[in-house]
Amino acid sequence: MHIRNLFVLLFFVFFSLANAQEMPIAYTIGEKYNDRYTYSNLLTIAPDGNGGTILVRSYFTGIILKPKGYFIEHYNENLELVAEFNYKLKEANYVDAFVKNGEVNLLFLEYNYGLKAYEYIVHKSSFTRFNFTKEKILTIDSDPVEQPLDRNYYNRNFASGFTTTVLFDKETSAFAISSHHKKGKDNKHTIYVFDVTLKKLIEFDFSSEVEEKNYAFENFVLSKDKQQAYLIAKAYFKKKRFAITERKFQYELVQVSNDRGNTQSFIAAEKFPEALNPILTAEKLVCVGFYSNRKDNRYNGIAYFDIDLNTLNIKDKKYHEFSSQFMLDKFGRDEEEDVKNLIFKEVVVDEDFILFNAEEYFVTSSFQSDVSGTRLKINRYHYNDIVSVKLSTNGDMVWARNINKSEVTQGDPAYTSYSSFTKDKNTYFFISTASENPQQLTDERIIFKQGLSQNKNIFVVKLDEAGRMNYQKIIDGKEARLPLMVSAPLIQKNDQKMLFYAKRGSKKQLIKVHFK
Repeated sequence: MHIRNLFVLLFFVFFSLANAQEMPIAYTIGEKYNDRYTYSNLLTIAPDGNGGTILVRSYFTGIILKPKGYFIEHYNENLELVAEFNYKLKEANYVDAFVKNGEVNLLFLEYNYGLKAYEYIVHKSSFTRFNFTKEKILTIDSDPVEQPLDRNYYNRNFASGFTTTVLFDKETSAFAISSHHKKGKDNKHTIYVFDVTLKKLIEFDFSSEVEEKNYAFENFVLSKDKQQAYLIAKAYFKKKRFAITERKFQYELVQVSNDRGNTQSFIAAEKFPEALNPILTAEKLVCVGFYSNRKDNRYNGIAYFDIDLNTLNIKDKKYHEFSSQFMLDKFGRDEEEDVKNLIFKEVVVDEDFILFNAEEYFVTSSFQSDVSGTRLKINRYHYNDIVSVKLSTNGDMVWARNINKSEVTQGDPAYTSYSSFTKDKNTYFFISTASENPQQLTDERIIFKQGLSQNKNIFVVKLDEAGRMNYQKIIDGKEARLPLMVSAPLIQKNDQKMLFYAKRGSKKQLIKVHFK
């Protein structure tokens, strides 16, 4: 055997054995149950308050698949299915779902032709005794438009006359609704905030800000006293002339309460922020994300802003270029590549650090002909590399790492992407793949690829406190049999566990992963 190949093999074996001794993870596979709906999407998975779990799915039936309703499952703490309910509801414009205080809540946006208005309506029911009722929480006058609820990461459409967005906070304790209606000289933008009991906390007229800019909101946090909401938005200029090197939008932080509003833009010479996320603690407000030296979606490093809670003035800002270690992780020795298409995923705030994760996400399209010869546009959704960044609490760079991954889907995205869990200053990334092992790119780099088998293995990649990377296969697809919805788990920090829903065709089960 060639000496170099022997070295790579020994390194790979040693790396795998070392990982097998370090992962403090166990799992329990629940009973497999029959399921009547082959085609469905998981909308939410939430605790029932008594150790059990509630799942809500939308389902589709017919020769030409059409949405027919919502299927609710209730599991106990032993992963046993104790109740199911079929809520038949056709042609509903679903927005989001959440479970709180013993109730399932389904949020819809409907158009009332009699009132000539859009209505946000919540369908809710106890999950111990299913009986859905409706509660209207908001009415907005507008003519009907083709796509009122429009969220696209790169292309925003404000020309329809009415656009609206719903954002939940990380804890699912509250949600914000942005409503922008324009007709003739009427140009009205209002921001509302509700808690999950459906009590309206904040209503603020934001219209004065939309004379020159259109706002596309992306992230939302609420103060502990529920009196102040902070939203991150891309503010698109309407009439401004742009130099070729300028963006047509700028990132802004918006603060609203019932009686006042304030904005702060993030502008710096040749520094363009992207994917900013607000982090609110008892002591401070910071925004973290990425930045580019150009106006496009190619990124050069990490951006950090320390914000005054009351005035929104920027007290401190820091830009950290991606390290040579990070670039080596991602591209090896190729120096011509760019970091691009990063979508923010989650943030963890500790007393000693800020950890945030993102993913390389983009969409490609092609045309295919069906049996009748009709050309159909096919969208493919790519979920590639994971980016993990650790900052100190004052915004200094500790490390940034890249985990190589390549996935693409035309169907349910819950089976792709990843999920993560942070414990004892270590972060564990859960990845689903049909491969038995990641592919060895070089002595120092591996990549997880999708694979072709129906049985999916679950690998965990661990980043420790210093950013050192290990990995291990923790669930063999031959044992679990059903593929896990790896990017849509129920994460229960207090109990140190994660619950994954596994489903294929007419079979389903829960799998519990717990940390020792």
